[in-house]
Amino acid sequence: MGSWTYKTTIFDGEKYEINGFNILDYSWVNTHETITIKDSIYNHDYVFFIYRLKDTNVVFAAGEFSNCVWGIYEYDAV
Repeated sequence: MGSWTYKTTIFDGEKYEINGFNILDYSWVNTHETITIKDSIYNHDYVFFIYRLKDTNVVFAAGEFSNCVWGIYEYDAV
């Protein structure tokens, strides 16, 4: 059974790649599925949407921790 794993925090416009795809170079397609995570610094609960990069099979979860500060999670199928 897999789980969603925190990967990074990025600021608006900052490059982040998944499988060689910079996520900011593609449209994000909302899957209308969500994950609930707990911020490890401030212990707040957040609900992040799961997205797929348009015209790819790249899937990730993202949400704003604060204005223009994004948490990125990826699914580990281990």
